[in-house]
Amino acid sequence: MRILITGAAGRLGGRLVDILRPSHDVISPTHNELDITDFPAVRDFIQAHQPDIVLHPAAWTDVDGCAKEPDKAIIINGYGTQNVAIASYEIGAAILYVSSNEVFDGGNNHPYREYDSPNPINPYGYSKYVGERAVLSLNPRHYIVRTSWLFAHGGKNFLQAILNAAELGKPLRVVTDEVANPTYNDDLAIAIAQLIEIGRYGIYHLVNEGAVSRYNFARYVLNHAGYTDIPIQPISSREWVRASRPPVYAELANTAARQIGITLRNWREAVNAFLEREGLDAG
Repeated sequence: MRILITGAAGRLGGRLVDILRPSHDVISPTHNELDITDFPAVRDFIQAHQPDIVLHPAAWTDVDGCAKEPDKAIIINGYGTQNVAIASYEIGAAILYVSSNEVFDGGNNHPYREYDSPNPINPYGYSKYVGERAVLSLNPRHYIVRTSWLFAHGGKNFLQAILNAAELGKPLRVVTDEVANPTYNDDLAIAIAQLIEIGRYGIYHLVNEGAVSRYNFARYVLNHAGYTDIPIQPISSREWVRASRPPVYAELANTAARQIGITLRNWREAVNAFLEREGLDAG
């Protein structure tokens, strides 16, 4: 299979390249080679390379940045995705779009399933929802993969921020009422690779099993990374002032992928594997 991966310099895109390249013809352009916001350039690049499928994890994932510059978020995450969806459809290629649990409003008291109605409450979530709508309406050969609280080796993410703060002895304040599924970047990449091999199009929630609050997630990470003595002050989301308002309860249920045999391990096992690879596993 000939596979084009946008955002290959990112954590998820890079891991997808690593996993898929040994058995597929993988095209992994840099941002300079493929700017997804430039429609003529996207069309020309995709037509020139003729992929069978385009994996599209490229996005602006700075949630607070999107809140400060919502128009920029729409241009990159919404219309950039539209460009990729159109260009892939024109050559008969499938598209896999990586979306987010933040397309939901967080008002449920039970996990969101794949076909629950999105209702984003912040600019990042709205921009990802615009991308979803573009894919759904423009390319029938589509996968939409929603994930949440992604953590990866390197880069900026909540888990790394907690570990960095503990290492530097900085005080920690973490919200107790924000709940979702922590998801290991490497596990997500493996699940995406499995999904495109099966070839069953649709909407999928690919997350590590189980949900947890930000506070309990942080406490688990510190306890298993050798920082049991580091205190965390529990606070409510109202006390954490930030540019973006996240959905409070945004747990995702993996219903669709489970039907075809794709599941991700429990988030605790995933964190343990992450910490072991980082040389921080304290048992």
